[in-house]
Amino acid sequence: MAASPLSHQHAPLSGRRIFVVEDEYYLADDIGKTFRALGAEIAGPVGHLEDALKILHDGSVLDAAVLDVNIRSQLIFPVARELKARNVPFVFTTGYDRITLGPEFQDVPLLEKPIDLSALAQKLAALIADPRN
Repeated sequence: MAASPLSHQHAPLSGRRIFVVEDEYYLADDIGKTFRALGAEIAGPVGHLEDALKILHDGSVLDAAVLDVNIRSQLIFPVARELKARNVPFVFTTGYDRITLGPEFQDVPLLEKPIDLSALAQKLAALIADPRN
């Protein structure tokens, strides 16, 4: 019997490695738990820009990412630029307005805090399936 399409819906991130950069410990933990429950492997979560860059350069595969715009008073844009250059889909999370992203990242989905984790997971799954979403 073939696998049901429904099984994919219950684990939309199954087998995917999701990079999580978030400096709010409880939110990072919640994102990690939610994505693991959906079948994902988590790279991180990390809460420092330097740690994010280490993961980015460790040679491992990243299927998608969740990036907090402001990590301990540093902007996440160097990581975002590199992900974009590698064609790795990502979303930004922030408590700030989209204007803080500037024109370079206007096409990147932005989820405002507090984060709806279900909506975040759905958005990432859609981006992995079709990065133009």
